[in-house]
Amino acid sequence: MKTEANSVEEYLNQVPEEQKGSFQKLYETISQNLPEGFLEHLSYGMIGWSIPLETYPDGYHCAKNTPLPFMNLASQKNFIALYHMGIYADPDLLNWFVEEFPKYSARKLDMGKSCIRFKKADEIPFELIAELCRKMLPKDWISLYEKLYKK
Repeated sequence: MKTEANSVEEYLNQVPEEQKGSFQKLYETISQNLPEGFLEHLSYGMIGWSIPLETYPDGYHCAKNTPLPFMNLASQKNFIALYHMGIYADPDLLNWFVEEFPKYSARKLDMGKSCIRFKKADEIPFELIAELCRKMLPKDWISLYEKLYKK
């Protein structure tokens, strides 16, 4: 979904009607389960949660003076996308998620490196996503990021 939103609230209001209920519930699931310390904002044209510059002044190495991205949520034309950098960076977290997914969903996991795609908005495993959100603290993400990506 191409959006011209200037705020998270505007983004939520622009989600297509067929995705709106599930998208809102997924947004609330993430917001309520992410540990304290992540900043919610629009990021790369999506709803994002990052480590604020006040916490991690070095920010994201790919975009100077930008908060360190962690998760993004997007409404795409044919699916809802959840991007989770922890899954991309931590093989143990990825393996946990892949093993757990079939316990929560009869659908085949549709996933890229950090992107989890939900083509059936009414079949999102909200409990699993809540658990995923709770698995990494901001300090854990900073430590992993510095170990793997910071030059």
